[in-house]
Amino acid sequence: MFLKPLLRDPQRQWTLVDADTATQIVTRVVAAVDSASRKKGLLGRTGLDDEALVIAPCNAVHTFFMKFAIDVVFTNRDGRVVRVVPAVPPWRITGAWGGFATIELAAGTAARTGILVGHRLEVV
Repeated sequence: MFLKPLLRDPQRQWTLVDADTATQIVTRVVAAVDSASRKKGLLGRTGLDDEALVIAPCNAVHTFFMKFAIDVVFTNRDGRVVRVVPAVPPWRITGAWGGFATIELAAGTAARTGILVGHRLEVV
């Protein structure tokens, strides 16, 4: 599972990389893997800079009460991208069949870094 390093040492500074293109996506990865952190998500935040929130297990998210749009990337357990949903505005719901983890990024990050369905992402 591509999240093992993050789960073993959540306090460490982790980077998200597209293994197929060797492109660094963000320099800070935050995990939401327990009930409380999954429920909170990005609520109360005013934006994302060079950061990703990884929610697992999770194959659907909502942007209710959020103040900004986000890119949402769904991956399977191995980090293979199964769906990319760009610039999801507040007050929407999106999901992916076969998704195990949801990666929330600043709007425009997926296009800028070239994330595509089928690419494999890694936490390094």
